[in-house]
Amino acid sequence: MKQLLFVAVVTAFLIVLWGYTPAGAAGERGMIYLAQQTEESTDKQSETPRAEASDEAETEGEDDDDDEYDDDDEYDDEYDDDDEYAEQGDVQLIPDPFIELNTGFYHFNDKMYFWVLKPVSRGYGFIIPEELRVAIRNVFYNIRFPVRFINCLLQGKVRKSGYEFGQFFINSTAGFAGLANVAANYPKLQPSAEDLGQTFAVWGFDNGAYLTLPFFGPSSLRDGLGRLGDTFLDPIWWLFDDIWVSLGIRAGETVNDVSLRIGEYEALKEAAIDPYVMIRNAYVQNRNKVIAE
Repeated sequence: MKQLLFVAVVTAFLIVLWGYTPAGAAGERGMIYLAQQTEESTDKQSETPRAEASDEAETEGEDDDDDEYDDDDEYDDEYDDDDEYAEQGDVQLIPDPFIELNTGFYHFNDKMYFWVLKPVSRGYGFIIPEELRVAIRNVFYNIRFPVRFINCLLQGKVRKSGYEFGQFFINSTAGFAGLANVAANYPKLQPSAEDLGQTFAVWGFDNGAYLTLPFFGPSSLRDGLGRLGDTFLDPIWWLFDDIWVSLGIRAGETVNDVSLRIGEYEALKEAAIDPYVMIRNAYVQNRNKVIAE
């Protein structure tokens, strides 16, 4: 009985660690893109006409109260999320019919990050040197070569698939099984993030409904199905007969990855007017960007 209880607790713990941060499903590039979007939004907030309205109020008296309210209206319009993103031509807003459920899962992921994943990752980072953690991240990236290579071929990106193979070969040999990203010295062999969700997009499939997946974060119906399909291409899931070994490795990868990015999600959340809306829109923007590359 004690053994079964132990297995249940460990399993639940691993599943919690399986996911990324609430905003990090797109990986490091996605977090960087989210940071850029948040910085732009913050800059816009600092450019409001409130100072001008205040000066007018001091010189013209109470008659300018109406103007002050007009400024507030302009302020509200400026930060209306849908209008702001809709005005950008390269942004395709995503339907969110399950917003109540998605919001609930967002808050669930948020609590799991702060209560479980962040403390564990911080302790791990305190023990393991940053150089070693970066090397471990490089190894996991190198292992997932089949996912990127096959999706390049499925998208008709023959030349890029060649670059992927070259990157994998160089890092697997000169980079000591991927510990060092030697291929980064070659401009055309930079890291990429091809996946089945992007392949579906190239084939003409729309995003579908927006989804916030428990433990995984922002996604869409198309990308969620793509994530499931990529599982069959990921060596971590088919190199080992025991699924618990794969889960343990995946959990360790997540802790290692998050330990290198602690503070990014916190900064994004603090700067955003509505973190859920910001993450949703920025996720779509980032996906559109990588699909177009």
